[in-house]
Amino acid sequence: MLSSRPLDRKHFSKAPSSRKEVIVGLRRLMLKVWPVHPENELKRMRGKLLPGRFIFVLCISSFLAGSLFTGQTWTAHPSPDTDGQMPTAQDCDHKRKLVEEESGDMAAEVTKTHQAIKSLDRTMSKLETDLAVARAGQLDGRASEHSASSSNLSLAKAFVVVGINTAFSSKRRRDSLRRTWLPRGEKLKKLEKEKGVVVRFVIGHTATPGGGLDRAIDAEDVRHHDFLRLDHVEGYHRLSSKTRLYFSTAASIWDADFYVKVDDDVHLNLGMLVSTLAMHRSKPRIYIGCMKSGPVLSLKDEKYHEPEFWKFGEEGNKYFRHATGQLYAISKDLASYISTNSPILHRYANEDVSVGAWFIGLEIEHVDERSMCCGTPPDCAAKAEAGNVCVASFDWSCSGVCKSVERMEKIHGLCGEGDGALWDFHL
Repeated sequence: MLSSRPLDRKHFSKAPSSRKEVIVGLRRLMLKVWPVHPENELKRMRGKLLPGRFIFVLCISSFLAGSLFTGQTWTAHPSPDTDGQMPTAQDCDHKRKLVEEESGDMAAEVTKTHQAIKSLDRTMSKLETDLAVARAGQLDGRASEHSASSSNLSLAKAFVVVGINTAFSSKRRRDSLRRTWLPRGEKLKKLEKEKGVVVRFVIGHTATPGGGLDRAIDAEDVRHHDFLRLDHVEGYHRLSSKTRLYFSTAASIWDADFYVKVDDDVHLNLGMLVSTLAMHRSKPRIYIGCMKSGPVLSLKDEKYHEPEFWKFGEEGNKYFRHATGQLYAISKDLASYISTNSPILHRYANEDVSVGAWFIGLEIEHVDERSMCCGTPPDCAAKAEAGNVCVASFDWSCSGVCKSVERMEKIHGLCGEGDGALWDFHL
């Protein structure tokens, strides 16, 4: 049984300063609660159950010994940052702030590095594009007018450049336009000088330059001075390449607000064209025309067969929206875009699809202008009588005016804007 005498508190009044004092204190305590010698008692009780009093003393001894060991260990190994004292909440906050500041600095450096890499990528991409353009210029060449004016630092100013797509076999079509809506001689020069309206027939050369067909165009140009010659081999299936080169060449000769492509079998009212384009003059990136979305033709025997039909999805799909090829206009920025990126602009079988593809992924405004695709009489005639003169007229069934050489003068008489419309217009 444990003794009922209370323990003397003086044995616990202060913490021992050494192991020796602990041992002496423990011995005294054991003699107080257990008068006999513990060694003899252990020998006598060997093989018997330990009494509760001995267990109690052993527990007290272990507790005091552990306290002494822990205290000496803590004192012998103080924190280098606290001078032997426990760290405070302020110390923890300070360390946390230092870690956060270091993390923030590292994140900022990483962001700057990423930005520098992106900037370098853009620079490299631009240099590659410029190099490709330079190589293409050496390999493909430019138009003769471009070559003559390439040394000029300033370009001729104009409001609009109208390029009439034509072919070697289309002399009668060209003459029908000269007799109707296209000014000739001094009037053509006056139109360019006073109104900033440049109009040219656009044509390349044969596969063997200098032949009879090329000389015929040269003679025609000497007489009328209304051609823009391209360093391009003519051919119906080369129309996408021709159009691309036309815009690049025109942009290198004239600094115009708009560049227009029109076919030589379309009736055009120049005054209405100029006034329509003027309404969009303040917009930087404009693609204007009669927007359509026709079917992608996959059969080889079809007229407008698209060899790369599989790129447009499943069979029966339609093209993306693009301006019909008979007439459309683009703003200066888009012409410059074509000129800069000409070597990497893909050409599909159909010219109007190619042009639409060049612009489909750009931040531009597509303007669906239905007055640029009126029908021939009675359609355009009725609109003219009502005061709504059309910009252009043609027959959808012929992708131009059917039998244009024979009909162009009659259409001009019924649907034309009048001789004074263009000259009375002021930008």
